[in-house]
Amino acid sequence: MSEMQKAAETLKEIGWGVSVFGSARIKPDSPYYALSEAIGARLARAGLTVIAGGGPGIMEAANKGAFEAGGKSVGLNINLPHETTNNKYQTHSLSFDYFYSRKATFFMHSAAYVALPGGFGTLDELFEVMTLVQTRKVPPAPIILIGSSFWAGLIDWVRANLLANKLIGPKDLQLITVTDDPDVLMRHIEAFCADFAEQGDYAPALPE
Repeated sequence: MSEMQKAAETLKEIGWGVSVFGSARIKPDSPYYALSEAIGARLARAGLTVIAGGGPGIMEAANKGAFEAGGKSVGLNINLPHETTNNKYQTHSLSFDYFYSRKATFFMHSAAYVALPGGFGTLDELFEVMTLVQTRKVPPAPIILIGSSFWAGLIDWVRANLLANKLIGPKDLQLITVTDDPDVLMRHIEAFCADFAEQGDYAPALPE
């Protein structure tokens, strides 16, 4: 609770944010690193705060893109015994001992979610936000998967096993957008934010 309270106090003035999930193991010479960096810069130039995990790899790239574009770059750093140090591209830096409070902070401040290739941690974050949006425990928000070839097998499995066995509904797959194009991502996020700005009743919040 103290971690969540500190996060709320630190980030109360950041405005709308976009969370970027992805692996710490992606190297700087990877095309996905470059793509994440470009997305971070695009989001910052659009006036959106970039929220990432604060580590290396995809997280570093997203923070770096936002930081070097002059935007707000939030790092939600997790203390782990076998992970590398936090990246240096953060205008707002928080440290967490618990995954729960860290993930709750993502959901508290995000108007959209972007997932690039990653491992168990990325899948954990992705499926939790899908569950929260599906069950309306957090406000509706775009969930965008970057890397169609990477995510194709997972989406096929979800269709073949979850949807076919009626473990999810037909509309549940509509929660996510899969693309390789940052322009598609930006149009989707900007249209969503503009729609809710007109309604005047949207604010990211903690899960109920």
